[in-house]
Amino acid sequence: MALQAIAQTEVKTEPSPPSGQVIDKIVAKVNNYILLESEIQKSYLEAISQSQQDIQPPTRCEVFESLLISKMMVAKAEIDSVLVNDAEVLFQADQRFSMVMQQFGGDENMLAEVYGKTADQLKSEIHDMLKEQLIVSKMQAKITEGLSISPADVRKFFNEIPRDSLPFFSAEVTVGQIVRKPEVNQKVKNDIVAELSGLKAQIMDGKNDFQTLAKQYSQDPGSAALGGELGFFRRGELAPEYEATALGLEPLEISDPVETTFGFHMIQLLEKRGNTFNTRHILIRPEPSEQDILDAERFLDSIRTVIQSGKIEFAKAAKENSQDRATSDNGGYFVDPGNNSSRLTLRTLDDPVLYFTLDSMKVGSITPPIRFETEREGPQVRILFYKERFPAHRANLEDDYEKMKAATRRKKEEGMLSRWFTTAKEDVFIDIDPAYDRCDVLGKK
Repeated sequence: MALQAIAQTEVKTEPSPPSGQVIDKIVAKVNNYILLESEIQKSYLEAISQSQQDIQPPTRCEVFESLLISKMMVAKAEIDSVLVNDAEVLFQADQRFSMVMQQFGGDENMLAEVYGKTADQLKSEIHDMLKEQLIVSKMQAKITEGLSISPADVRKFFNEIPRDSLPFFSAEVTVGQIVRKPEVNQKVKNDIVAELSGLKAQIMDGKNDFQTLAKQYSQDPGSAALGGELGFFRRGELAPEYEATALGLEPLEISDPVETTFGFHMIQLLEKRGNTFNTRHILIRPEPSEQDILDAERFLDSIRTVIQSGKIEFAKAAKENSQDRATSDNGGYFVDPGNNSSRLTLRTLDDPVLYFTLDSMKVGSITPPIRFETEREGPQVRILFYKERFPAHRANLEDDYEKMKAATRRKKEEGMLSRWFTTAKEDVFIDIDPAYDRCDVLGKK
C-alpha cells in the first residue's frame, strides 16, 4: 500500500467484501480522480498476503481510506502545482514494462491474451500508475518534511504498547558472503571475441539483423527473447565497461566485443534520452574450466584463512575482494530489501541451498569455498560467514530499537497526514459511494 491508514478512531462497520463475480465500479471521486472497487480489492488482498502472522492486517476501511488519501494527494498536487519529472516517469515506466515483457518472452500476443489489452495500452497504464505513485510520494515527503525521531520518542512509543500486544519477532540471522567468479583462460576469451565479431560482420553485410541473432545466440535470459533490448538505464546503473562503450556509440551503431564481469557483449545503442540510454546487446559468457574454478577456490580459501587469523575483518575483506555487487558494498552482508536491514528472517533467504547451509553452521563460522551457479552469471564460488543469530522473541528496545524507531516514524507520519487530511479535504470535491459511507472517512478528525 502507498500509505498506512491515517486515522486511529474505531471503524464502526466494515463494508462487505465482494462475493462472486463483481462488476467494477467507481466507489469514490476526488476532483477528477476516481477510485475503483477493483483497486480496493487488489490492495486489500495484497495487504493480507504481505502481513506477518503477528501483525494485524489493515481492514477494508483502512485500505479504502489509504487509497482515498492517495487520490486526494494527487488532486491537491495539481492545485498546489507539485510536479514530478516527466523523464523520470518515462524511465521507470520503460523499466517496468520491459520487466513485464521479459516474463512473456517478448511475445505481445501472449501478453494481450493474459492482460486483455495491447502492449501500448498496458504501457500507458503503467505510466499513469507510476506517475500517481511518484506524485503521492512527493506530496507525502512535503507533508512530513522536517520530521525527526529522538530516542525519547522511541521509548515513549514502545512504552505505550500494551505488554500483551508486543509483536513476536521470528528468529533472525546476519550472514555474509565473499564471491569470486572464476577467471576464464585467454583462449576461451579469444574464441568468444572471434564469434561475436563474426556475428557483427553478418549484420554489417546485411545477411542478418541484430534482434534475430540476439534471440539465437545471446545468453542473457532477461533480454534475449526481446531481441537483446535492455530498456532505458541511467548512467552508473550498468557495468562501467558496458556503459562507456554504449555511450561512445552513435544511435544504431554497433560496438566491437567488450568484456564485463558478466561476459562479452556486442552492443548497439538505440537511443539517448537525457541522462538515460537504451541499448540492445548479445551476451556470450565464457565457461570456466575445472582449473579456473579450482583457482577461484584457492583464492577464497586464502582469504578465509586470513579472516580466521584475525588479520582482517570479514566486512573489509568482502569490500576489497567480493565480486558480488549486490552485497560487497554492504561488507558482504545480505540485506532485507523491505527495510534495508542485515538482520534477516530465515524465510527471507529464498535460496534453499543457502538456507540449508546455514542450518548446518555454527554462529561465527566461515565455510570453506562453496560452488554455486546463477542463471545470469554462471558458475561462481563463495565463502559464507554466519555472523549472528537472534532467537525468536517478544519485541524489546535493546534488540529491536531500529524496528521500533521505524514504527515510531510511521506513527508520527500518520499523525501529520491525519492533520493534513482534516484541512486539505476542504479544498477538493470528494464523493463517496454509499457502500463506503460506514467507514466514516470524511468524519475522521
